[in-house]
Amino acid sequence: MKSKSTSAYLRFIHLAKAIKEVPLLPGLEPVEEKILEIIADAHVTKARLSVKDLMNKSELGSPAMLHGRLQSMREKGWIVMAQTEDARRKQLELTSASLQHFEKLSKIMSKAVKASDK
Repeated sequence: MKSKSTSAYLRFIHLAKAIKEVPLLPGLEPVEEKILEIIADAHVTKARLSVKDLMNKSELGSPAMLHGRLQSMREKGWIVMAQTEDARRKQLELTSASLQHFEKLSKIMSKAVKASDK
């Protein structure tokens, strides 16, 4: 007989496996996916995330490397840099393509949850 904590952990493993099976975003390298997840988290929490805010996350790499990655992600259509009241600050936002990708992940997660409930 499974305890509630064992059952929850087994469901978590099933869900994690479902996400791992989703291919990387087309054209994005792992560090770019991490950047996109940070921007998505800000989107969900309705927090403002500027380029400077992202630069303060040293685990992502040097500012020069991050600028290059952000430019690449813009060119690939995953993010936009929106103007703010201060012309020197750019706000990082998701594009419709990235929102569609996260919607696809949500559907996969929902399907995995339903499968693990059986």
